Amino acid sequence: MKKFVRIAALLMALLMALTCFTGCGKEEATAIKIGITGPLTGGAAIYGNAVNNAAKIAVEEINALGGIQFEFLCEDDVHDAEKAVNAYNTLKDWGMQVSLGSVTSAPGTATSAEANADHIFYLTPSASSTDVLGGVANAVTGAVDIARKDNVFQMCFMDPNQGEASAQYIYDQKLGAKIAVIYKNDDNYSTGIYNSFIAKATELNLNVVSTTTFTEDTKTDFSVQVAAAKDAGADLVFLPMYYESAALILTEANETGYAPKFFGVDGMDGILGLEGFDTTLAEGVMLLTPFNADAEDAKTKDFVAKYQEKYNEVPNQFAADAYDCIYAIYQALDEGEALKNEDGTYNYAISATDLCDMLIEEFTSADFTYSGLTGENMTWSAAGTVSKTPKGMVIQNGAYVGM
Repeated sequence: MKKFVRIAALLMALLMALTCFTGCGKEEATAIKIGITGPLTGGAAIYGNAVNNAAKIAVEEINALGGIQFEFLCEDDVHDAEKAVNAYNTLKDWGMQVSLGSVTSAPGTATSAEANADHIFYLTPSASSTDVLGGVANAVTGAVDIARKDNVFQMCFMDPNQGEASAQYIYDQKLGAKIAVIYKNDDNYSTGIYNSFIAKATELNLNVVSTTTFTEDTKTDFSVQVAAAKDAGADLVFLPMYYESAALILTEANETGYAPKFFGVDGMDGILGLEGFDTTLAEGVMLLTPFNADAEDAKTKDFVAKYQEKYNEVPNQFAADAYDCIYAIYQALDEGEALKNEDGTYNYAISATDLCDMLIEEFTSADFTYSGLTGENMTWSAAGTVSKTPKGMVIQNGAYVGM
């Protein structure tokens, strides 16, 4: 009898375990999972946190509409390529179906290769290097010539576009008679912009009188580079770099009594929020960016107000591009058919690879355009690059103002 009771108890326990495994082991998918890696800590955290914050706002707004639902997760990569791959794998384990890639270019180059191998759709807000797309870009046209990763797209300007547009803007506005360039020669973001800038500057006959470089190991002392620009008589210094190094250059120039015009790129956006930096030194600094937080259109004003209310700061261009990424993906999914069931519900269990095919088709369609915070009627080429117009900005009274 006791033996029978023990056997019955064992069978009951086994039945309960099987029931839990089949009925409770896997939750039903209720949203599309979107992931990104970015620097939430470390020196580039201003970029990562801006992207994370804005993406969350967009997801909250979209989910409140009651249609397609999103889940969003950002994993810290500390602006490091190896850590970015680890963070990407964590997101895969979480069930990521769509990727916003990585916030910065070196991690983005690494994670875009992973996403390409996994065939996960990848739309980065701010990793602007051509290496992220996986090809070699023509310095003049910006077209990616070889080794294209067909699943990888950018919301930001590609580096060659930034360099070319900067040279053209300096030429059109007659901003400098003698130009100096300082760039980071071991960084694909900085070198990519520099190469296309020099190509366009040569075409336009801009007078580049000084070109100096720095590396990751030498980015704390810019006395040599600033002295070279000053000795050459440069009245404009072009800085294709992130804001941390630019802040040190501005400080060095001020300490040596050198006061040229300074012209930067989108990586400069964030310099006003750099802890310990005297923002008065950035007065008059110019840059090209797709976003102006002071714009008067309703869409921008609403976003800026929400961002300031939630995070107590003015959103930068990285935030705006991330917000646009989420909404562009939402529009593509809403217009496409792959996610929709016949009864009006959504197939959130769709595989990442099937979703990737659908999103590639939508983003490269001649009929697909997206208008957001960073551009009107944006389109994407088969090379993954976005078509939108940069805005000239200048820092005045501690704020970005349109030129």
